[in-house]
Amino acid sequence: MLEACEEWRNNLVEAAAEASEELMDKFFSGEELTEEEIKTALRQRVLAGEVIPVCCGSAFKNKGVQAMLDAVIDYLPAPTDIPAIKGINEDETEGERHASDEEPFASLAFKIATDPFVGNLTFFRVYSGVINSGDTVYNSVKQKRERFGRIVQMHANKREEIKEVRAGDIAAAIGLKDVGTGDTLCALDAPIILERMEFPEPVISVAVEPKTKADQEKMGLALGRLAQEDPSFRVHTDEESGETIISGMGELHLDIIVDRMKREFKVEANIGKPQVSYRETIRTRVNDVEGKHAKQSGGRGQYGHVVIDLYPLDPEGPGYEFVNEIKGGVIPGEYIPAVDKGIQEQLKSGPLAGYPVEDIGVRLHFGSYHDVDSSELAFKLAASLAFKAAFAKANPVLLEPIMKVEVETPPDYVGDVIGDLSRRRAMVNGQEATEFVVKINAEVPLSEMFGYATDLRSQTQGRASYSMEPLKYAEAPKNVADAIIEARKSK
Repeated sequence: MLEACEEWRNNLVEAAAEASEELMDKFFSGEELTEEEIKTALRQRVLAGEVIPVCCGSAFKNKGVQAMLDAVIDYLPAPTDIPAIKGINEDETEGERHASDEEPFASLAFKIATDPFVGNLTFFRVYSGVINSGDTVYNSVKQKRERFGRIVQMHANKREEIKEVRAGDIAAAIGLKDVGTGDTLCALDAPIILERMEFPEPVISVAVEPKTKADQEKMGLALGRLAQEDPSFRVHTDEESGETIISGMGELHLDIIVDRMKREFKVEANIGKPQVSYRETIRTRVNDVEGKHAKQSGGRGQYGHVVIDLYPLDPEGPGYEFVNEIKGGVIPGEYIPAVDKGIQEQLKSGPLAGYPVEDIGVRLHFGSYHDVDSSELAFKLAASLAFKAAFAKANPVLLEPIMKVEVETPPDYVGDVIGDLSRRRAMVNGQEATEFVVKINAEVPLSEMFGYATDLRSQTQGRASYSMEPLKYAEAPKNVADAIIEARKSK
């Protein structure tokens, strides 16, 4: 062990010496580099992107944590070492904030946590300016004012109350009313929106219900708090069944949510079977599809009439676009937003199996109206009729979430693992082998991955591990899609 440590220390010193000719000469002449020279040189090379420091330790056993934190301070860039952060000003022009106390205040809320003693803690990083407890700031994302009450500096699980936070510092605010992860908090007289955080859409859902009536209200509160903390976790109530549905990034994600409900909020819950979050889209363009809502029942009637084209969009695009090409006032301008709204409401629950619709474009190019009987509601209903008719003609398909899966297994079990993945409709993209382990890269439909952890352990005597993350949505095979659609319709 000592020999290995000495070898790696020599590698470290040599890497530091490469920072300058002066240090290289000193190193090759056999002179010892001082600790200060090594630290300064390593920092210089880290800032230049030439080396990456690696620290070993275990937070669980509290080993090496302090050394890692010291390394962050010693080697990683300080706020003044990095370029100014960019954002969008109120007039839509690009703005920037430098790490200076003299610039207008700008900060980013990067984490929301629930504390049993003080309530909501909003962790934020100050990019410019200074904030004091008692100051009022502007949430430029939600366009609301927020007042900073108490501000604390976190030291692991301990809190130290402070009065001000300066550029480059991280702190937590207690009791902010309507701030979410990724919101920008800035000076009232210098609004800016810093780079927004993008959160993936959930790919799996389960129904949850409290075990006792007393847990009902507590469960709603707990899920609301957890959803506020984690933007990739969603909660909603199924309109048909009245069930509470929680959605997240995978089985483990939702298992942790349910476990936190039990530990932190003392709420016991029963969980249903996992449900995959499918999507619907179209494959072909259809033109001139009509939707007409006309109702005469004495007195004022209802009349709305639209003609649309429906076409598929690139999966990498905006997901939905609405193009208004009405000419000559055949539909008055005040009814156009109602047409758009009527179509967007249909996107929430697609005609195929009730899943969200994505990657479609709509072109509104003709229609008609009645001077007396037309209304926003009539045009909204006409638009929904046109969309349903067009969607049915446009070769609709069901999309399923595909996961990027990496399995690490001893070489003896590679055949069994690949065989099992193939039965799960996997596309194996390749293998990377070392002396002791083989890494298998594959793309697998999420619906086929339920229970995989248990199956993998039994196949490999507990010696293999895997990780997976959402990759994309892809068209489900016809037999799979038909079975899903039939199951949804029979509910």
